[in-house]
Amino acid sequence: MTSDAASLSALPYDETSRLAALHALALLDSAPEKEFDALVALAAELLGCPTALITLIDRNRLWIKASTTPGERELDRDIAFCDSTIRQGEPMIVDDLSHDARFRDNPLVAAGARFYAGTAIHVADGEGVRQPVGTLCVLDDRPRSLNSAGHAALQHLASLAEALIAARRTALEAIRIATAGERLVSQLANNDRIFRQAERIAMIGSWRLSVADQTLEWSDNVYRIHGLEVGAMPALSEALDFYPPQARADVSARLTRTIDTGEPFDFEADLVTADGRRRRIRAACETESRDGVVQALIGVFQDITDRHGLETQLRRSADTDALTGIANRAAFDRELETAMGTARDKGSPLMLALIDLDGFKTINDSLGHDAGDDVLRLTGTALTQPWLRDCFAARIGGDEFALIVTDPQMIAQADQLAVDIEAALRVSVEANGITMTSAGSVGMANFDDEIHSLRDFARRADVMLYAAKRARVGRRPGPSRKAA
Repeated sequence: MTSDAASLSALPYDETSRLAALHALALLDSAPEKEFDALVALAAELLGCPTALITLIDRNRLWIKASTTPGERELDRDIAFCDSTIRQGEPMIVDDLSHDARFRDNPLVAAGARFYAGTAIHVADGEGVRQPVGTLCVLDDRPRSLNSAGHAALQHLASLAEALIAARRTALEAIRIATAGERLVSQLANNDRIFRQAERIAMIGSWRLSVADQTLEWSDNVYRIHGLEVGAMPALSEALDFYPPQARADVSARLTRTIDTGEPFDFEADLVTADGRRRRIRAACETESRDGVVQALIGVFQDITDRHGLETQLRRSADTDALTGIANRAAFDRELETAMGTARDKGSPLMLALIDLDGFKTINDSLGHDAGDDVLRLTGTALTQPWLRDCFAARIGGDEFALIVTDPQMIAQADQLAVDIEAALRVSVEANGITMTSAGSVGMANFDDEIHSLRDFARRADVMLYAAKRARVGRRPGPSRKAA
């Protein structure tokens, strides 16, 4: 047996079946897609790494489907860390690539890569066996580690990637069958039966609008998506009534523009079914012309409610700090920009409170990162208590938090508010019989006409924060040991 054959025989999967499953996806060398771009952006945010990738591993190369950083989209498979990930059959985390015998001489390490964490993305092959076709991974140019929450996040993100790939494959296959079926439906009754089955599975249907008399034709599944029994065809005006008013006007305008210009359309909109359920649909169409004159519009109609919900969840997750459950820095910046605009336009009061945890590094070093994570979670809980009404809380850095305060009474009593926040930030954690208490310093700044940007506002609050920290020197709580 050759060395190559021996290597392949030791793999936890069948390479031939794996490649067949990969190529069946039609993902290699495809154009960027917003769903995958959103997922890698979320991975980078949740795991705190500058680079996150979705990769596909071909016979001799690794190809990058989505990345948070620009650059080459493929490299040789034999130097790719992700190849090792799918070969070992479980998530691979390397804290420092330069200290790992497998990778320290790798050209990617020579180029600056230090940390890697990746897990395989699987799809089912023709026999229903899950095959590892690529990975979801993150990289950093600094050595680091991944805590238990990071491990769990990596696995959840890979599951989302698999769901996106499965949804994409189902939609493409259904559209392919729908297109082929519509051409052959009048001649091949068997193909029509298969097409109807595909419609039900993929929640997709076909439709036709005659331009001359404005009559509609729907396949059975378009009725189902609308919550109607298959039967009498509604008039165009009745079909448009299933859309909310704003969407109804947009759909009508698109139909008119396509009839006038011949330009196809592809859009998403909300729809309310006959039984009152709110659904998200995607509609696409092309023209059917004779002698250059549009005779009809023909297209497909798909229920994408589940996919839309997943995308909405991804966007919401991208604004949330994974550890504390409160807003992250990106969401905070947007909220503060909006609040400043409102305060400037209406003359309403606005205050920014910056919070820095005192002694957090000591707790991390003394009790471990799990205890440090507990402090951060408890801090997030403290900043979202009911008494902090109408305040917007965010984690904006490692142990840095912020509050946007708009309540006039709180702002008028800022000194008392600072005292109350500092009291709420006193949280205790325990490990190995040692209890330590974390505290926080608060710096507050009011918005006025001299503040022109987020940076101006933050700088003013920073000055007050460091003054508060200096005042706390010597008053920081220390560790205590439980009695045996």
